[in-house]
Amino acid sequence: MSGIRVLLVSDAPALQIGLRTLLEQAPDIEIAGIAESGREALGQLDTLQPDVLILNCQLPDMSRAETLAAIQAKGAPSRVLALSACSDKRCLRQMLEGGAAGYLLHADTQEMLAAAVQALAQGKEWFSPGVMDRIADWARDERQQIGPLTAREMDVLRLLVEGKTNHEIGRALAISEKTVEKHVADIFAKLGVASRVEAAVRAVRTGLV
Repeated sequence: MSGIRVLLVSDAPALQIGLRTLLEQAPDIEIAGIAESGREALGQLDTLQPDVLILNCQLPDMSRAETLAAIQAKGAPSRVLALSACSDKRCLRQMLEGGAAGYLLHADTQEMLAAAVQALAQGKEWFSPGVMDRIADWARDERQQIGPLTAREMDVLRLLVEGKTNHEIGRALAISEKTVEKHVADIFAKLGVASRVEAAVRAVRTGLV
C-alpha cells in the first residue's frame, strides 16, 4: 500500500534536508517531491498529486497568502501544512484564513511533524502547541464581535454548515424558503461574512457549532 505522499515547498536547502530526513523515518510517509518556490509547487501539484503539501511560510517568488490562494484556486485535494518560524497572530491568521489545515513551528519535534502529516492525510487538522493559545485568543475575540444569534438562527446555521440548501433547510425546520433566506441574511450580517462558505468557516472556527 502506498504511503502518504508529501510535497515539500521550501527554498532553504538545510530545511529541505531536515524535513526529508525526519519524514522518511515514518514508514507511512513518502516524499513525492520538493519545490523551491510557490510557482514550482503549483506546477507539481497536478503531476505529483500529493496528499499533503508542507508549505514554508517564506518563499522567494510569492507571498504565503498568494501561494495559498493559488493552491485553493486550482482546487487541488492536497491539504496544506504551514511551517513557520513565527507564531504571531497576523501570520497565523493569514495562513488559516487562506485554507491551511495545519500550522507547525520550525522548533516542533520530529514526532509532531509526522503526526501532523498523518492527521492532515486523514482529513483532520493539526496545530503546534505553541500556537494553540493564540488560536484560542483569536476565536474568543471573533466570538465577542459576533452579534447574538437567536435559537432559530442557530438551527439554520447548523444546517448551513452541513451544506444544506435553503430549500432543504426550510423542509427540515418546517418554515418557508423565504423565511430561511431572511435568517441566512441576518446570520451573514451578525457573523460579518458575505457567503455561506465564510459563514460555515467562521461558525466552526469560533465554536458556534
